Amino acid sequence: MSLLKGKIKIIDQYIIGKYLGTFVYTLAIFVIIIVVFDLSEKMDDFMKSGLSLWGILSKYYAGSIPFYVNMLSPLINFIAVIFFTAKMADQTEIVPILSGGVSFNRFLFPYFISASVIFSANLVSNLYILPYTNTLKNNFENTFVKRNDPSTKSNIHMKLDNKTYIYIDNFDNKTNYGYRFSLDNFNGDVLTKKIVAESIKWDSLKRKWQLSNYSIRKIDGLKETMIYGNGKLKDTILDMRPDDFSAYDNVVQNLTIKELSDKIRKEKTRGTGVMNDLQFERYKRFFHPLSAYVLTLIGVALSSRKVRGGVGVSLGIGIFISFAYIVFNQFTQMFSTKGGLPPLAAVIMPTIFFAILGFYLLKRAPK
Repeated sequence: MSLLKGKIKIIDQYIIGKYLGTFVYTLAIFVIIIVVFDLSEKMDDFMKSGLSLWGILSKYYAGSIPFYVNMLSPLINFIAVIFFTAKMADQTEIVPILSGGVSFNRFLFPYFISASVIFSANLVSNLYILPYTNTLKNNFENTFVKRNDPSTKSNIHMKLDNKTYIYIDNFDNKTNYGYRFSLDNFNGDVLTKKIVAESIKWDSLKRKWQLSNYSIRKIDGLKETMIYGNGKLKDTILDMRPDDFSAYDNVVQNLTIKELSDKIRKEKTRGTGVMNDLQFERYKRFFHPLSAYVLTLIGVALSSRKVRGGVGVSLGIGIFISFAYIVFNQFTQMFSTKGGLPPLAAVIMPTIFFAILGFYLLKRAPK
């Protein structure tokens, strides 16, 4: 801040105030509109949940509002830049600035300070806030909104480590209860232990798995030992958690960066087919905030010229490009999770493409 203090002039303060003020104001309006529509759509679910008004606010909207803010941030950022810059151009405020000897690159300086504020806020939100607020939102939706959706996952095969393989016939995510469980432990190609249980349940208090009606077969060469636990329960520690068998696609949004890294490390061994989803989510949290710079660049280049039609034309073009950016992001995500496109490429392709577009438009912008 001390380095910037001497460089920020009155005109910079004016532009920064316009940028951030328009961004916050527009974002608040859009969030209120979305919450109103969301409330009308989910009213029946709220009534059936039996929660009080405070319960709905604390268990759902405390999580969904940060989600909407993060989702809308690129769109609102672009609209804010287009709107107030086009208004400045329409009121002939930009011409005297450039005519006074200020280079166009220097004119961009306050814009990128503002973009840095938005970038930092989005990055901190992605890394430290959204995993917890998404947990509130997704838990509510999975429990009350998606109550009729299938909550079980069937025919689960998983490799826990180089020696241990498990199978669960089906697992219920709502009760954390699995049926027809088996575990095979190998030493090389030789089976050394096999556990079969009628059911397996996650004990959240003990942080352990509980087997019921189980049998344990131990093999040591030609010697075999059988232990039967008919009608008995057995606690066991296994390197797996209920969310490893989740039937809901939104579970990865709940994971912190550390949990994502751990899950990616385990997925390299397990090979359950969710590696692309995990890697895309991790890369997205770091790279998507860069849209603040890219869309700011495009927005200034588009709207700094005074055109017939005033603010409306620039705003219309800006909204079209911002929606194109969002749609491009959705397409690359789909191709990554379903089509085999590398997650890192899927995350950075929209940013690189629109950055090139931004520099092209900047080159053609009036200087």
